[in-house]
Amino acid sequence: MVSRTLKKKLGWLEIGLYLGGVVLLVVFFQIRTSGERQREEGIRVFQESVEAAGQAVQDAQSEQSEWSPNQELWADKRIREYEESLQVEAGPPLALLTIDKVDIEVPVYNGTDEFNLNRGVGRIIGTAHLEAEGNLGIAGHRDGFFRGLKDVEVGDEIRFQTARGEVLYTVSSILIVDPSDVSVLAPTPERTLTLVTCYPFYYVGHAPKRYIVTATAKHLLAKT
Repeated sequence: MVSRTLKKKLGWLEIGLYLGGVVLLVVFFQIRTSGERQREEGIRVFQESVEAAGQAVQDAQSEQSEWSPNQELWADKRIREYEESLQVEAGPPLALLTIDKVDIEVPVYNGTDEFNLNRGVGRIIGTAHLEAEGNLGIAGHRDGFFRGLKDVEVGDEIRFQTARGEVLYTVSSILIVDPSDVSVLAPTPERTLTLVTCYPFYYVGHAPKRYIVTATAKHLLAKT
């Protein structure tokens, strides 16, 4: 027969195991509840970030739809294509290029596909990034946004604004080159802006030359 002392010890052992199990269950549910809270918080933060990004895009698109470029010198075809591009929902521009002297103010998009060039001007892929050192190439149509380049002169100022700040450039040279001459887009050690459009500005059919306006960074006007 089991002694009274042994029964007592076994009883305490059972109680200890029971209490230990209760403690483990409490810890398990606390961990599970904490994990669930973290999951829900993660989902909430993600949803808020998506909503904020969506609102930012809508605000930028709203501002773009309200803004209207000066189209006095534009070809009729270019005006029609610009208006058609506004009917397509797309992302906001990455920058704004302004040359006050010739009344150019144009949004800058990444890439030079026809859609981007109908609604603004485009960064030439392979050239420097918008806020980096080096040679940033920007292309635009000669009968649209970049028509005013025909009146630009050496020494004129170009403002280039991104979300992080604004850089002031000064036109340093103007060239007319063959389309095959890509040396104008070669990397540079300093921050350079190279604007490219077709030439002559008034020409029936595909223009045979390229009009190149090169500008060097003067200083940073503002930074956020």
